[in-house]
Amino acid sequence: MGITSIGRGEKMTKKQILNLVKIIVGAFIFSLAVNVFALPNKLGEGGVTGLTMVLYYLFAWAPALTNLLFNSVLLVIGYKYLDKSTVYLTILAVAIFSFFLRVTESWHFLTDQTIIAAITAGTLMGTGMGLIMLGGGTTAGSAILAKLANKYLGWNTSYALLFFDLIVVVPSAFVIGLQNMLFTIVSLYVSTKVLDFLLEGFNPKKSITIISDQHDLIARDIEKELERGITVFHGHGYYFKQNKDILYTVVSRQQLLQVTKIVNKYDPKAFFIINDVQSVEGEGFTKQITSE
Repeated sequence: MGITSIGRGEKMTKKQILNLVKIIVGAFIFSLAVNVFALPNKLGEGGVTGLTMVLYYLFAWAPALTNLLFNSVLLVIGYKYLDKSTVYLTILAVAIFSFFLRVTESWHFLTDQTIIAAITAGTLMGTGMGLIMLGGGTTAGSAILAKLANKYLGWNTSYALLFFDLIVVVPSAFVIGLQNMLFTIVSLYVSTKVLDFLLEGFNPKKSITIISDQHDLIARDIEKELERGITVFHGHGYYFKQNKDILYTVVSRQQLLQVTKIVNKYDPKAFFIINDVQSVEGEGFTKQITSE
């Protein structure tokens, strides 16, 4: 028992160190996106970061300082609604991000092809935010609002972030110009897709609900060919009052075509629903059974 407890303690310590590394690396990458690619090419950004950039263009106020000040206010809001671990890691992320903004403020990459700067900045921003979120924190600003929308409204985190960011980006056209504002939207789209990829993975899962009279044959082939578990629900049709067995399974995107072929093979008139699944945990997906 004593050995087991020590092992678990070490595992928690390693996890905390890994989360810290993710946050530090993520904050550094995010600062590169802002100072190296966005600011020199007069691009914007969403949320508090975008606001600090606009203030830099207008008054030459250092983003490292304004980022710290504005996020302090939002952290007070986040403290009331988010779990304390997320808030503490976010405070750390904001402090480290502001530090790296200061360190890298003289690093610039100026190009006459603004689209290159926009795509690169978006890629780095999405990567930086993704690493910070994977480490358990946020970049504060609109990321706190996105976390709240995800927690209480069930919104996809990356798209909630895009929504709140656009609220800042669109008015920034009066400062950076319409063309650069449009390039900023491209950058935001890229960062959203990168963030979505990092948070949900290479292989988003699909949940499938199948209603068919040939449910036994369909379930047999799905289990045999795809090696996926299937849950059977018992229901009945409202109009004809007939009993129906309903199949439910979760597969990878690559397996979706195979499922469709299996269903059409036995019942071309089958009714089935396909939904996106944000995350899956359990045997065969993210957890494995291990012996102790």
